Amino acid sequence: MLRRVFAMAALATLALTGTATARTAPGSEVGATGQPPGSANPVRGLVDAHSHLMANEAFGGSLICGEPFDPDGIDHALVDCPDHRPHGELAWFENFTRHGTPVGTHDPVGWPTFKDWPAHDSLTHQQAYYTWLERAWRGGLRIMVNDLVANRQLCEIYPLKRNPCDEMATLRLEARRTFELQDYVDAQNGGPGQGWFRVVKSAAEARQVIAAGKLAVVLGVETSEPFGCRQTLGIPHCTRAQIDTGLDEMYRLGVRSMFVCHKYDNALCGVRFDPGTTGVIVNIGNFLASGRFWNARTCTGPEHDNTIDPAGVLPPEIAKWLPFGVGLPAYPPAPHCNTRGLTSLGAYMVQGMMRRGMIVEIDHMSAKAAGQTLDLLEKAGYPGVISSHSWIDPGYLRRVYRLGGMVTAYGSPADSFTAGWRATEPLRQESGRPGYGYGLDANGMGPLPAPRPGSAVTYPFTSLDGAVTLDRLRTGERVWDVNTDGVAHYGLVPDWIEDMRRYAGNEFAQDMLAGAEAYLKTWEGAEAHGS
Repeated sequence: MLRRVFAMAALATLALTGTATARTAPGSEVGATGQPPGSANPVRGLVDAHSHLMANEAFGGSLICGEPFDPDGIDHALVDCPDHRPHGELAWFENFTRHGTPVGTHDPVGWPTFKDWPAHDSLTHQQAYYTWLERAWRGGLRIMVNDLVANRQLCEIYPLKRNPCDEMATLRLEARRTFELQDYVDAQNGGPGQGWFRVVKSAAEARQVIAAGKLAVVLGVETSEPFGCRQTLGIPHCTRAQIDTGLDEMYRLGVRSMFVCHKYDNALCGVRFDPGTTGVIVNIGNFLASGRFWNARTCTGPEHDNTIDPAGVLPPEIAKWLPFGVGLPAYPPAPHCNTRGLTSLGAYMVQGMMRRGMIVEIDHMSAKAAGQTLDLLEKAGYPGVISSHSWIDPGYLRRVYRLGGMVTAYGSPADSFTAGWRATEPLRQESGRPGYGYGLDANGMGPLPAPRPGSAVTYPFTSLDGAVTLDRLRTGERVWDVNTDGVAHYGLVPDWIEDMRRYAGNEFAQDMLAGAEAYLKTWEGAEAHGS
């Protein structure tokens, strides 16, 4: 920690003089030739409405291995967690989420060989090193929402930690790290304000940044207990005053987009369930956080939550957290709906976000809570709503579009991602709102797009806007190829986009290039309604 503090202080001092060149280890290339063009009105470019650049500081700071940057260079940033050495046998969370079993091994060496990580299905290794992000920006990315993320209960479950588990403290730390990354990039590009990575606090500022040919970074928040709003056996742990104080603080930090709930039922709303083996862990976390497992009924309406899978044998690292004799409950037949919706405190938070002109993230809400939230937004005529990574029942998307909101989809291979694009295209035409995007959820402990059978991206290729030529990306001794590696990390996003362009054609490419403008229009609509 002290090494980082001293290094960042020295870097900031040099940046102020305009003479700094931050240390970059050999081999941290971007694999791109050409300069992204400035784009005024309308903006043309890609939007990632949901990723987590600083998630390595979350969950106690020892669960996600590696950093998006380090003042001392890539050889310090892209290293594995100490508990993964020597062969990954003790990396039970990585093994459980990647293979469904706590047993497994991997080569822990990152830089410079990268034999086993990062990989599209490795959930605990850094996916967004800053030069990889730079390649995506050069390849067409114009807006990225960096969601500050925290989860107190997962932090407490995981035995190793270097940061406290308090969610608000984690969000503050991640915000600070984001501005440190901005300073770091500035120092490599001539001094303050000169770098390509720019945190923006208004849609107008975002347009200015993009017009200058740079990446507009929007701060969001995805956390399970915002402002301490947990609940125990239905009793809330926060008040309206805490919500107002918390929203004001987040707004001062630069946050302009927020989730109301995430993963666990809290004092604000019920959640959309996680399926599969991840759902087993999350449901136990829900019990530890709230005193109750998820409460599900068989849905009677068309909208529903994800199906809760039956639990298999729990690894001892997870099972030990349950009281003796307590097991996961049995559930009624699917489709499953969470019985919890939007609480009165949750409605107060949504209204508070509207007053501040913030974007309401509707993903992760239970079907019941999402419907109630849309009722509030529709009553107010508030367009500032987004489904950013496919964590909502598709039946609600028409209502999002009709409000003037935005939809971006979770990353997946070209065939499935473009199928989702086609399925929602009639809704965009109906609402007169062109523009599509992705929510890659990088560092969000979910898989990135796998290699697609039949993928035949040829290198070099040209970015969608025609301005930049991209060749195979080399990092250290590893050369990446989307045809065999999929999106192993954020640097392969342009390659994934090229695979989808080849697969779905020019109409798809144009709708993706309209994504950044669509996001800005939704944001501007929210700002116009704020008081």
